[in-house]
Amino acid sequence: MGPSLAHRLRIETHAVWLAVRDPRTPWPARALGMIVAAYALSPIDLIPDVIPVLGLLDDALLIPAGVWLMTRLIPAALMAEFRATAEQAAERPVSRTGVVLVVATWIAVLVALWWLLRGRWD
Repeated sequence: MGPSLAHRLRIETHAVWLAVRDPRTPWPARALGMIVAAYALSPIDLIPDVIPVLGLLDDALLIPAGVWLMTRLIPAALMAEFRATAEQAAERPVSRTGVVLVVATWIAVLVALWWLLRGRWD
């Protein structure tokens, strides 16, 4: 039996993280990869997993879509190298940038909601 879907996604996400850090990766892929890797490796989700369906839907759609697009932007031989390195890695990296991006997004949403609703309560 082959590797699980979760294992493959973990390897692909790690490969994207490696691609972002490698100067041989084309700049459009690096820019997209920074967003994908930061979100995927962040310990905080954009939509918390405790929210039924939506909490898991963001991970199930956003991360695979970003990884798929990244594999289209990076030359196949280079992506194969990143995958091999990711497969050999023992631990999953954590993105502090991803944490900051997700927290900033939540703060922006809360501030926007507060700003929209404050006039209705006055």
